[in-house]
Amino acid sequence: MSMIVVREHFVAKPGCASKLAALWKEIAEAGWAGRFRVLTDITGEFNKVVLESEFADLAEFERRMNEYGASDELCERLRGYTDLYQTGGREIYRLW
Repeated sequence: MSMIVVREHFVAKPGCASKLAALWKEIAEAGWAGRFRVLTDITGEFNKVVLESEFADLAEFERRMNEYGASDELCERLRGYTDLYQTGGREIYRLW
């Protein structure tokens, strides 16, 4: 059975990559993210933070996204996180 891998990438503002990575790590450790890891750049574009998560399928991904958006606690924890990055995006892959 294949799984879905979601990679969300952010290019943080200068001096904010570690803050953004720490925020996402805190979210993951609080149990919000399921199978989740936070990556930061060693080569390539500077100040890049990547969130990688796995889901059974797209339906589970959509369900989790809806749960996240409906959670006042999570919204409060994430308040202001958009001030930490310049740009970002999401990629979704099927893991074989």
